Amino acid sequence: MKVQIRIWALLLFLAVGSSACNSNETTAATEPTATTDAPLTGQSGVKDDQSQKDVVKIAVGSADHTTLVKALQQADYVDALSNAGPFTVFAPVNAAFDKLPKGTVEDLMKPEKKDALRSILEYHVFVGVLKPEMLQDGQTYGQASGENITIHMKDGKLMVNNAHILASIPASNGIIHVIDEVLLPPAK
Repeated sequence: MKVQIRIWALLLFLAVGSSACNSNETTAATEPTATTDAPLTGQSGVKDDQSQKDVVKIAVGSADHTTLVKALQQADYVDALSNAGPFTVFAPVNAAFDKLPKGTVEDLMKPEKKDALRSILEYHVFVGVLKPEMLQDGQTYGQASGENITIHMKDGKLMVNNAHILASIPASNGIIHVIDEVLLPPAK
């Protein structure tokens, strides 16, 4: 029940945040594009070199997460994940996206595939902070997508579904677990 409330709270937050960020004053020049060089607007565009970075700013600063950042921009989730959270983001490295069948990423980046892209990205986000010491073999967690992930231990190393957790990085609004596979929601 608690997990469902968190999921609904995140979805409501994303819906409100998305509509607030898409006011009539927004122009095409300020809309994020599918490049990592796009100007950041809204909460993600706040300049602050003193505070700890949020999950999005950490991803933007990582050469290993350019594909993830492009996907977040395409899905209009940059501002939502820049807000207070807390969030746990399972962040696939670029090489994880390269393992997908040829053309998958390009297909998901098409405007008409935005809902499918959002579903996959939401499957990588938990509302709350899951520190590595909290993760144990066999635990399941409800993701923002409404689907569950499962934590595994293999050879003494943490995994989420079939992805290895390579590193964990604390952020001002949660934590990032760097993973080596893209998490795909179960087929419905």
